[in-house]
Amino acid sequence: MRWFCIVVAACLSLQTGNALGQKNKVELDTYLSGVTERGRALYAYDQAAWHGTDAFLALNSDTAGLAHYICTKTNTGWTVSFVKWNKAHDRLLLVYQAKESNKPDEYTAVKIDAPTDVTTDLGPSERAIDLTIADFQHERRPYNTAILPAPGGDLYVYLYPGQTKDTVWPLGGDVRYTISADGKQIIEKRQMHKSILDLEYNSQAVAGVHSHVLSDVPEDSDVLYVLNRRPSLPEYIGAGKRMFIVNTDGTISVSKK
Repeated sequence: MRWFCIVVAACLSLQTGNALGQKNKVELDTYLSGVTERGRALYAYDQAAWHGTDAFLALNSDTAGLAHYICTKTNTGWTVSFVKWNKAHDRLLLVYQAKESNKPDEYTAVKIDAPTDVTTDLGPSERAIDLTIADFQHERRPYNTAILPAPGGDLYVYLYPGQTKDTVWPLGGDVRYTISADGKQIIEKRQMHKSILDLEYNSQAVAGVHSHVLSDVPEDSDVLYVLNRRPSLPEYIGAGKRMFIVNTDGTISVSKK
């Protein structure tokens, strides 16, 4: 196929996998729909974190003692909360907050003059992020975090490399944890990709391609990668005996070659 001649080829080792790529079409389609759904949600979280953090930094904010940003989807848009633990590490305080405005990608940040105890799910979310960061051994480079709802009230926590250059898109070196609803226990650790590839695309590229060595299905972060990348390009993924295509809208199809 001609696209092999005009795309960047890469090979990513995965730590764990399954045989879903060999299941029947109904099972595979259901699984791929779940990957698309989680990947799109991960992209939305990533966008909220990006723009909310920009608004936070525009305040010349004091970052001393802050823990992690936590993004929450509400009926009126995304809210990005910036929290810190008290000295006894038994109370989590809300210090800054950025909220999505009416305009796309525009956020307004405020400082909480009298930091207050957090409410809702921010406490378990922060504990879950702390737990995964302590467990995950990764390269010395900037990493992003994201936290999404998982089945049964549990939490998905993602750790994935951030961009170090505007025109380079990192792929790989990422993990998804399933954490108990209280944020205190690791239920599952899924290494989605092992190696990190920093890939840069030009206007002549029509698609990207990489291979999954130990897994036979696409991962949530493959969808995130495609949705984030500029220029917007589909990604071909060789996994097991199949070639998958992550389309620019995040949907996944199987190449008929």
